[in-house]
Amino acid sequence: MMYAVIEQGGKQYKVSQGDVINIELTEVDADAKSIELGKVLFVSDGSEIKIGAPYLEGAKVLASFKKEAQDAVVKGPKLYPTYFRRRKNSARKMGHRQKYLQVIIDTIEA
Repeated sequence: MMYAVIEQGGKQYKVSQGDVINIELTEVDADAKSIELGKVLFVSDGSEIKIGAPYLEGAKVLASFKKEAQDAVVKGPKLYPTYFRRRKNSARKMGHRQKYLQVIIDTIEA
């Protein structure tokens, strides 16, 4: 089973063909059908291992969207960061909900 470790948006993901992952929201054309993830750190096909320093040259991971590119934006969980100062009668609660780009991994080229 072939898998790869890619870097996208400052985070690393272990992916294999057919995986559905949420990556950091990036600029994509509205009519785009796929996206190329070029920062591949590691590729393994079960018997052979390739490790980049820091990235593998010529390696890329191709991913597509379930729907159109603008409909592939999904929302993460609602988070409530709280700021509190003891004995100061000061507390603040805010809400945040991160947006992600949902992609399906099609092929891994190494």
